[in-house]
Amino acid sequence: MRKMLWVAGGLALAGCGQSRATAELMNTSGQKVGTVTLVERGDSVELQVEATGLEPGKHGIHFHQVGLCETPGFTSAGGHFNPMDKQHGLESPTGAHAGDLPNLEADASGKASYKATTNRVTLDEGPLSIFDADGTALVIHASPDDQVTDPSGNSGARVACGVLARDE
Repeated sequence: MRKMLWVAGGLALAGCGQSRATAELMNTSGQKVGTVTLVERGDSVELQVEATGLEPGKHGIHFHQVGLCETPGFTSAGGHFNPMDKQHGLESPTGAHAGDLPNLEADASGKASYKATTNRVTLDEGPLSIFDADGTALVIHASPDDQVTDPSGNSGARVACGVLARDE
């Protein structure tokens, strides 16, 4: 529950400002290949990704459970962010992981501009917060996510990773 505050001109809800988070994406060689921006608006989080150097085509993209992106394989980021213990996939009848997102698509030059909105994570406190004790990473995979196969949608190797940090 949000607290009511008195502000000049009337009432406002505490915590209703736009919370933001960002990350720099790096490839498996440790080079910067993009940026991630998250903005919380009401009960949803808007995600925007700008990336380069990807193979053309669709790629799985997920929030991962640990905010650590060690090259070359980014396995340090753990599995998909899944605090509610769901099955994988946006099309799973018993899913989805909190970290599941629609596929990202890179153009013929390897550039991607991606936007998605989710209500399965928050930048505030609580069980769906990406700012839990060990943080959260955003990972782009080599292959498209089939949106049903547990635990990772057959999305393949991790090709880019960024540790999400709160913007103050």
